[in-house]
Parts: sequence; structure tokens; C-alpha cells
Amino acid sequence: MAKVRKIGSIENGIMQVLKILSDDEIFKAIGKTSSYLRKCSNPTLKQEIDHNDSIKLDLECIKKGKSPPLLTEHEYKIANNYDEADHKLNDIDSMLVKSTILHGKLQEVIKLAEDEKSEKGKEISVLEKKEIMEAIKKLEDKIYKIKITVDQK
Repeated sequence: MAKVRKIGSIENGIMQVLKILSDDEIFKAIGKTSSYLRKCSNPTLKQEIDHNDSIKLDLECIKKGKSPPLLTEHEYKIANNYDEADHKLNDIDSMLVKSTILHGKLQEVIKLAEDEKSEKGKEISVLEKKEIMEAIKKLEDKIYKIKITVDQK
């Protein structure tokens, strides 16, 4: 029977890595087999992945154009504990509205950066990239809060 990994768990992140990377890519990145990772992803076993290995695996996922699953799970776990410490239970509808606003701001920043009248014309300047990355981070943070709230319900 398949074991369920909780959202926000390193075990879930490892399972995502296993879906993204091939056996050879895993071995090349950390010098360990995919079998080792499957053991680390088992929530009932006391096998933990090394932090440096998790970074290397996330970097390999990024090279393939995928988001870093272990970092995502780590951030989720931190954000979840942070929210628990604040004892806040947020309203999902309100958060969805805020995420829509943040998405709109991201689109606006990108459009302005790609405008021919912008600093470097259609090419995106370093400052514009920074502004885009900040807008993306704000949207990602809101998405994490939505995930946490859904998980708590």
C-alpha cells in the first residue's frame, strides 16, 4: 500500500524529486541511488536526507526547468510553523483575492519591463529583474499561506 506524504514534509519533496530526476541524474548530483531517496521519503522510517544533498537535488531540478521541490517543502514547513506561532487562521477567500492582486502586480511589472519605452527597451534590465523577482516572491508567499490554511482545515 502506498504511503501518504503530508504536504509540507521533506518526504513529499523527495517524492517530487524522484518524479523530476532520473536515476542517473540523482546519482550524478549526490552520489546516491534513487533507492536511497525512496527510503528517505518513507515517513515511517527514521532515514533523513542530508541538507547538502537536498540542495544539490533542488539545483538539478532547477536545471531541468522545474521548481525546487525540497526548498518549496522547507519554506512551507517554516511558514506553517510561523503562522502557528502567530495563532492566525486566515480566510481563504480573502487570501485568493490578495493573490489575484499580487498576480496582477506581477503582470504589470513584467509588462513595464518589456515595454520599448523602459530603461533597456524590450530587454529586461537588472533593476527590472529585481522588481520582477520581488513580485514573484510576494505571490509565492501568498500561495504558501493559502496552502498552509487549506492544510489546517
